[in-house]
Amino acid sequence: MRKMKANRPDIESGVVPDGERAAKTGLEFMQAIRDGDLPRPPITGLLQLHIDFVEKGRVIFRGQPSAQMTNPMGTVHGGWYGTILDSAMGCAVMTMLEKNRMYTTLEFKVNLTRGLPVGTEALAIGEVVHAGRSTAVASGRIEDSSGRLYAVATTTCMLFDR
Repeated sequence: MRKMKANRPDIESGVVPDGERAAKTGLEFMQAIRDGDLPRPPITGLLQLHIDFVEKGRVIFRGQPSAQMTNPMGTVHGGWYGTILDSAMGCAVMTMLEKNRMYTTLEFKVNLTRGLPVGTEALAIGEVVHAGRSTAVASGRIEDSSGRLYAVATTTCMLFDR
């Protein structure tokens, strides 16, 4: 496994025009976002994440939950875990797609194993388990930099022509 450079955190976020996205395979698309050649998804700025690693069937997001990501009890909100896992797993599925193909999440399930302290650097790792013609299944996990597990997840995605 080779580490690829992280995308530039200073690049503007935005939605890539449909035609430009359709002209690339899913892997090329994700690599271009990682490298800063395409704008990063707006949600990554909101959740303070960046795409750290991309290869076929595997994507890693890196980020740190801030106090803005907490619930009334002061712990990181479960929605933060779910959103970054949905992103990592979905982007891993994206890397499997040919030109003019899309995906959407049909369902996902998240199990939190422990609370992630605010400010802890987290890795959201998404890996494809199966990619067929019409569906894909992926797994995900959130770990800290020492490999301590905070959440696990699975997803099923629907695949279709653009």
